[in-house]
Amino acid sequence: MRLLIDTHVLLWTLLEPERLNPRAHELLVDPEHEVLASIASLWEIAVKKRAGKLHAELGLVIEGIAEQGFVRLGLEDAHLQALLGLPLHHRDPFDHLLIAQSIAEDAAFVTGDRLANRYPVEVVPAG
Repeated sequence: MRLLIDTHVLLWTLLEPERLNPRAHELLVDPEHEVLASIASLWEIAVKKRAGKLHAELGLVIEGIAEQGFVRLGLEDAHLQALLGLPLHHRDPFDHLLIAQSIAEDAAFVTGDRLANRYPVEVVPAG
């Protein structure tokens, strides 16, 4: 199974794994599953850190992605095409891009976002 993790799930996995529910934790640590960490999440962390809304260290998050064996996902044309077709159920541009990437990559979206299930993507609840 392919799993794309939302930004908060990435932070929980690396910094507060106890916040993950047992099913999400089990899926993320199972080596049979490919876990994708998006550049959009790193961008979101950087933007929120600059704005003073987040105190996570970007360098440590980047190192944690490698240590966990997660696959870094860049931004591709197919992700932007999927983004154009999404309805605006909420206004978070980072979530929109992550959901579009999940759709384009045929990956389940691991998130605690309750609005994510309004989109045409398989959602794995994280919290």
